Amino acid sequence: MITIAIAIAAGAICLALGLTLYRLVVGPDATDRVLALDTLVIEAIALIVLIGIAYGTGMYFEAALLFAMVGFVTTVAFCKFLLRGNVIE
Repeated sequence: MITIAIAIAAGAICLALGLTLYRLVVGPDATDRVLALDTLVIEAIALIVLIGIAYGTGMYFEAALLFAMVGFVTTVAFCKFLLRGNVIE
């Protein structure tokens, strides 16, 4: 039963990844592209957690946490760059 739920969740996440990649490529503005990158990070974290559930190990959860921290920092840096033109003041 859990394998069916994992397969359905993986399919939904892959569909979301595809739609977000479309927004990343077609996005009319740079801010839309930054938001698409942030959404891609969240979807990748969800996929990593799903793999961790499938394999039953905690190593993937730690990797997802590290990926979340790096994704947050890069999103903030991109936003500061778009707003101010530089990242470091």
